[in-house]
Amino acid sequence: MENPKVSIITTTYNDKENLKKIIAQVKKQDYDNIEYVIVDGGSTDGTREVIAEAEAYFGDRLKWISEKDKGIYDAINKGIRLSTGDILGCCFDQYAGPDVISKMVAIMEKEGTDGVHGDLYYMEGDKVVRYWHQGQGNIRCGWMPGHPTLYLKKSVYDKYGLYKTDYRISADYEFMIRILKNKKVKLSYLPEVLIYMSHGGTSTNSLGAYLAGMKEGHRALRENGVRFAWFMDLCRTLRVLAQFIKKM
Repeated sequence: MENPKVSIITTTYNDKENLKKIIAQVKKQDYDNIEYVIVDGGSTDGTREVIAEAEAYFGDRLKWISEKDKGIYDAINKGIRLSTGDILGCCFDQYAGPDVISKMVAIMEKEGTDGVHGDLYYMEGDKVVRYWHQGQGNIRCGWMPGHPTLYLKKSVYDKYGLYKTDYRISADYEFMIRILKNKKVKLSYLPEVLIYMSHGGTSTNSLGAYLAGMKEGHRALRENGVRFAWFMDLCRTLRVLAQFIKKM
C-alpha cells in the first residue's frame, strides 16, 4: 500500500535565493511520496527560473502558480487549494534532518491522529535565540503548537476552512484556535526539534509587531467564543518568555 501523499507548500515573492535554499531542503527529505507546491506572488527577480529548475527535478510532483496575491495567508490558501496530498504542511525554513517528514507521517499513522507537531528553534544565523518546546497541552492554558511544525490531514481544512485573510499577522493562530478549541482535532507530538526557523518573521521582527500580533490573537479568541480570553493571553505571554529562557 502506498504511503500517504504529503503536500509541502512554500510561498514566495522576489526572494529567489531563499527559495533555492528551501527547495534544497525539500529535495533532501527521504519520504517517498511528496508533492511540492510553490505559490509565487508574481516575482520579477528570476524566481520563475528557479521554479523551472525545481520542475526539472520534481517533474509532475511539483505544482506551482505565479500571480499577485493578497498577502502570505492568501498565498497559503492558494497552496492548500492546489494540493492533492493526504497531509499538508508549509516549509519556509530549514528541516532539522532528512527524515522529518518520514517521522511525522509514521507517528500520525501509529497514533491515528489528524495531524502532528514538534519543537523548533528560532535562529539568527547559527545562533539559537528561542527554543519552542511546547509538548502537548490545552489552548485554554496558553499552549499552542508551533505552526511551522504543524502538518495536518487535508480533511481538517475541508472541515474547518482555510486561513482568514483579514488577519495581518495572526491568521495562523486564529486557525489553530478554530480547529483545537473543541478538542475534536487530535494531534500527535513528536518530541524533538523539527524546524530551524529564521528569527524575525512577521510577528516577531519588532516589539510593535509582537504587540499587534497579541492584539490579533485576542481577537481570534473572542471571535471563536473562547472564554477568559485575557487569561489565555497572559498564559501565552508567559509561555513565550519561558521559551527565551530555555534557549540554548
